[in-house]
Amino acid sequence: QVQLVESGGGLVQAGGSLRLSCAASGSISSINAMGWYRQAPGKQRELVAAITGGGSTNYADSGKGRFTISRDNAKNTVYLQMNSLKPEDTAVYYCSLDMISRPDYYPRKYWGQGTQVTVSS
Repeated sequence: QVQLVESGGGLVQAGGSLRLSCAASGSISSINAMGWYRQAPGKQRELVAAITGGGSTNYADSGKGRFTISRDNAKNTVYLQMNSLKPEDTAVYYCSLDMISRPDYYPRKYWGQGTQVTVSS
């Protein structure tokens, strides 16, 4: 069994900052890529940022220069630091981890439960 727990969402004014966290626990063998996605009402889920097992990062254009993704491998945790938030950043944010878990050691993508980020103007 693997569990992902997200935290850090909330209500913030435009120009403010939030830091999202996603911690994985359970029968984890290894974690490769980690990422953050978001889904606004009436829209498809979209990639916000991703980080590989080697630490390479990529960002959607919407977040470049404002968002920073990072990971702590010792804690099986991925973070998303969001600065200069805009009302259009309002969405439910989901973490996604590509993991190999016990007992079958089969690679799977796991999703967090989602955390609401609301940016007021």
